[in-house]
Amino acid sequence: MRKRDHNVLTNAASLLICGLLAGVVLAAAAFPAVALSGLAAKAGAETFDALPTELVVGAGPQKSRLLAADGKTTLATMYDENRRDITKLDDIAPAMQKAILAAEDHDFYQHNGVDLNGVARAFVNNSQEGSYQQGASTLTMQYVRLAIAYSATHPADVVAATEDTTARKLREMRFALQIEKEFSKDEILLRYLNIASFGNGAYGIHAASQVYFAKSPSELTIAEAALLAGLVKAPSTLDPTTPSGYPNAVARRDYILNHMVEINAITKEEAEEAKASKPKIVGKRAPNGCVDTNTQEWGFFCDYFYRWWLEQEAFGSTSYDRERRLKSGGFEIITTLEPQVQEAADKAVRKNLPATSKAARMLAVVEPGTGRVRALSTNRNYKLDDPANPENKPHSDPAKRRTGALGNYPNTVNPLLTGGDGITGYQAGSTFKIFTVVAALEKGIPLSHTINAEQRFRSDYPIDRRNPAACDGPYYCPGNASPSMAGVHNMWSAFGRSVNTYFVPLQQQVGAENVVEVAKKLGITFRTQEDLDLEKGAHQWGAFTLGVSQTTPLELANAYATLAAEGLYCEPIPVQEIRDPAGNKLDIANPRCEQRISTEVARAAVDAARCPVGDRSSTTKCTGATAGNVRNIVDAPVAGKSGTTDKDKTASLVAMTKQYAVAGIMADPDWPQTTQRMGHDVRKGINPPVYETLRDAMKGKPRIDFTPPENKLRYGDQRSIPTVKCVSVEKAKSRITEAGFAVVVSPNRVESNCPAGTAAGTTPGGRTAKGSVVTIKVSSGPAPRETEPTEPGRPTERPAD
Repeated sequence: MRKRDHNVLTNAASLLICGLLAGVVLAAAAFPAVALSGLAAKAGAETFDALPTELVVGAGPQKSRLLAADGKTTLATMYDENRRDITKLDDIAPAMQKAILAAEDHDFYQHNGVDLNGVARAFVNNSQEGSYQQGASTLTMQYVRLAIAYSATHPADVVAATEDTTARKLREMRFALQIEKEFSKDEILLRYLNIASFGNGAYGIHAASQVYFAKSPSELTIAEAALLAGLVKAPSTLDPTTPSGYPNAVARRDYILNHMVEINAITKEEAEEAKASKPKIVGKRAPNGCVDTNTQEWGFFCDYFYRWWLEQEAFGSTSYDRERRLKSGGFEIITTLEPQVQEAADKAVRKNLPATSKAARMLAVVEPGTGRVRALSTNRNYKLDDPANPENKPHSDPAKRRTGALGNYPNTVNPLLTGGDGITGYQAGSTFKIFTVVAALEKGIPLSHTINAEQRFRSDYPIDRRNPAACDGPYYCPGNASPSMAGVHNMWSAFGRSVNTYFVPLQQQVGAENVVEVAKKLGITFRTQEDLDLEKGAHQWGAFTLGVSQTTPLELANAYATLAAEGLYCEPIPVQEIRDPAGNKLDIANPRCEQRISTEVARAAVDAARCPVGDRSSTTKCTGATAGNVRNIVDAPVAGKSGTTDKDKTASLVAMTKQYAVAGIMADPDWPQTTQRMGHDVRKGINPPVYETLRDAMKGKPRIDFTPPENKLRYGDQRSIPTVKCVSVEKAKSRITEAGFAVVVSPNRVESNCPAGTAAGTTPGGRTAKGSVVTIKVSSGPAPRETEPTEPGRPTERPAD
């Protein structure tokens, strides 16, 4: 196809004639009686000449692609218009180029952007009452109209660009004449083919070729090209994917094939052969949005990404602007999702617990040191309900079930794992004790700090006297899960065995408000009004250390990931690289990190967290584990914590290595006060999904040990324990208290050389950390002396008093 010459005299004549025609058209619309007067023509010429000539064409909307962290696996596509630019006309089959001209503009290569004969013919025809309305838009004018609509920044501008008015027609003529000066005919044709709508969400010939025939534009046959060219006129009416549209589309195709013969684009024989072929329509829309992800399970991650994008001011000042940029900016977005980890999590959460279960296993995996979210998974389908065929089960909340409400199972698009849209989170139980550990360490209280943990502890925290946890009036009095937990504990043993009556007094010692502040520094947010109210009076929030606040799996995983990263907090992020259509890398995907906890404090907290999951601390001080099989299953240095709430309404587990932090919470998202018991068991509990996901994520990864903390945070300010052997218990208590230790008198007596009822010694002996518990052992007196057998008749020797 030739590049046309822009003749100055021809263009000038076109401008003059268009101006005169504009006057006639305007006058006919406003004053029919004077439509052909010289005054009208003069006015029209002046008005036409005053119209703008510079058409600012924004980049055509392009769909954005989401890829997994491997840069290859497609997760989803996001678009308002399924489009991909073609850079060369050579990439489009010649038959397609000829077909669109036969369908829309026979004289495209002869006119200067405005078909003067067509304008005049349309004016005369349309002035006759009852006549069929003719159009006079050239392909160039159609391009102008589409370009204005696609460059619009507000929905109202889109409407104005396509409204059926005389002013719009005149503007298109003016711009078309200017466009023809700036671009060659081939360039205009290419631009039109890249911007035209072909229906079924396909914009541009590349998308249309894929949607209807699953091939590239260069491979289109004559018959296929003619069918696609016909769709531009009325994509909905001529939709070949519908029973009613198919025969219309074929009829329109044959009509265009005849026109292609008329303009000598093809031979009559080629046209007849094309007419005889039956279109093989694929009719498959390109996947769009999170409900069309590669798998239903990956939709939860996609949804997290989408919500994250809408919060980033770098993509626009309003959520409308941000969404429009995502769906039209043509970005290639490499997300943080690792297929290996995501697939492991998806398999683990569904094992022995289908999507139809009211109980939801919810897992989040975060990379320490970057905040990159490697997986989000739950035993639910990310799917919209079909009102005509509802799959969801009745709501588990009895009150809502009585109203006919459906639950979030098996399908949901609610952000169960990340919070938002009414999802406020779940109680994570004793996993929150880690925040008390950190707060204590920040106050200089070492891991070796001991407390005599009674079976039930009477705290100074106020509570409603009617609460089952109240005692001695309005005081909070927590107890342990088992009487065997009572006794003197340090942080290693108390964290490993999850001793409530160690952590509540420890929190009381360091200040509950400081524990709450640590949680906030590690990324825990408060969403419910109850939590927000308690946060205001945090110094009296006695139960906070036991995990009564709401959180999400993502927040919990990231909090522990911060400690695994030695105190470096990184904002959770779902992307690791974003490139625009030109290939430029945007800075928005960089990790956003800051040191929120000192390195040594974080190391010490992790050292304690190795105990609950069966690992050995740096000093082998662990003496109990609530999830002791995790270390052997993961087969790597590991830390974490399990948690359970009252009556097992929720169950949770966090397990982490240096590379991954996995947090799982099992709950009923629809009814927090569920009567169903959540648990940690190996079949239907929360523990297996967590450690199996971590195990599979660690396949092929190096085993990196955690760095031990400094001795100061392990053992603290070591002081000598006073000698109290054989002194009275009261005197022993006084000496130990004056030395800066807490005192406990053992109820059990031990044999010693000291008189019965006096101090026999202490546990520990020698030295211990300031403020720690020193237990006084009370003597029962010397052991009875053994006596030799006596001869018959001799009296038995009596022990000395």
